[in-house]
Amino acid sequence: MVPTDLILASVVLFLALGVDRLVGDPRSPYHPVALLGRFIGWWGKPALYPLILQRIAGILFWIVTVSLFTLPFFLYGSYAPWLVYLAGAPLLIKCCFAWRSLEEHALEVVAALKSGVDAGRDQVKLMVSRDTSFLDPEHIRSAAYESVTENLTDSIVSPLFYFAVLSPFGAGLCGAAIFRAANTMDAMLGYRDERIRLGWWSARMDDILNYIPARVTVFFLIAYFLTKGTGGRAWEVMRRDGKKRPGFNGGIVMAAMAGGCGIRFEKPGVYTIGNGYQSLEKGGGAVISAVRAVTLAFAATAAGTLILLAWLIHSTGI
Repeated sequence: MVPTDLILASVVLFLALGVDRLVGDPRSPYHPVALLGRFIGWWGKPALYPLILQRIAGILFWIVTVSLFTLPFFLYGSYAPWLVYLAGAPLLIKCCFAWRSLEEHALEVVAALKSGVDAGRDQVKLMVSRDTSFLDPEHIRSAAYESVTENLTDSIVSPLFYFAVLSPFGAGLCGAAIFRAANTMDAMLGYRDERIRLGWWSARMDDILNYIPARVTVFFLIAYFLTKGTGGRAWEVMRRDGKKRPGFNGGIVMAAMAGGCGIRFEKPGVYTIGNGYQSLEKGGGAVISAVRAVTLAFAATAAGTLILLAWLIHSTGI
């Protein structure tokens, strides 16, 4: 890795953010993640396999899916001339993360609620897998903002994290692609229902890949809330409620967000996170602001680290 490659990676990272803000997440059946989803849907049916073979099938198809999705990213990153790379790499990374669309989905739920609770239930159903048929307006908002908060890690920080971490090894695009494939498989198969055996490996790998990024997300959230005077509260709620949600990644991010914003996330009958000093109708906008701040701060830190590393390599002649 030469210093100019690291500087190029830092520029590409910010160009990718710009592309996201300009075009969002086009809803096309030919979007790479849509194609990925259809491939997972093709093999991800438990009924296709004997019960005893479902875990093995899940592992083998996980490897195949990650490999197929990552291959174009690998070829482009390995063989594209630098100017071609600069033009296309932001678009490829954009396929692996979603920032603007997260905000849009949440705002669409808020707008739908103005037309009535049934409209809100129908709209939030597009964001979450839970039964929305009985949710009241506050729980509808909770489901929407929970999804935005969880996806701050899954859909923004994690893919950008792996792009930045693997860029010094010339594999930044591959890192983002591997995570996106793994996270999509977890989103489609990682449930405790008839998919539990087939999706077991996908769920475990998603937990592993998100472990460090989730804690990086919490760090940036608390740092942001310190500037708002609520960092201590974010830390306190994260310590108290971070394990209430199933899994060991999403809960700490949601708890830090709830604490810092002074809101409450609640999935009826499953968990309640946060103190709820203000309703989500009033405080939901603070979630969007925090997501924007953390996204920009993390991207700036990642790009700055790549530039610093480039300078160190140039200075020391490594």
